[in-house]
Amino acid sequence: MSLKHGLLGLLNYGDMTGYELDKAFNASLGFFWQGKMSQIYRELGVMERHGWLTSERVIQDDKPNKKIYHITDSGKDELQNWLAAPESDISDAMRIKSAFLMRVFFAGETSTEQAVKMLTEFRDECIEALEGLETTSGSIAEYGARITGEERIIYWQIASSFGESYYRAMIDWTEKAIAVLEGRA
Repeated sequence: MSLKHGLLGLLNYGDMTGYELDKAFNASLGFFWQGKMSQIYRELGVMERHGWLTSERVIQDDKPNKKIYHITDSGKDELQNWLAAPESDISDAMRIKSAFLMRVFFAGETSTEQAVKMLTEFRDECIEALEGLETTSGSIAEYGARITGEERIIYWQIASSFGESYYRAMIDWTEKAIAVLEGRA
């Protein structure tokens, strides 16, 4: 997936400002794809030049002016083409690139206490991320109200379920690793 396809997908549900896209992206897709606001605005400009979206500047008296983005037919075609394209390399979807796991691999070069501390901090971050996913159901309801076709929401829930399973697996793994290092397993 690329950031642009995620943005096209969100715009397919309705017109939004860049700020609204950033908020919607992070509330719904943020657990498996990150996009900073500056990246989002840069991609919006590129997508507009490709003709995949248009924008309308709205002048406001009591607030800063804003730009509202609309997906075009060409943008909808691009989204559909991307969705229909076969995965070129399934191993790419399964690939893990993690500096953290590299550190774990070489943690034998440190003390057990330092390794346990590193694993404990990672576990705590996973717990925090899992708790953050609990807000996803609220985001699904909020953004789901904007779209037609309740079946779309099911796919959002399926993706969110993956995130929950992922973080639970990471928590379980770190607890087992810590137990091994502390001689409890």
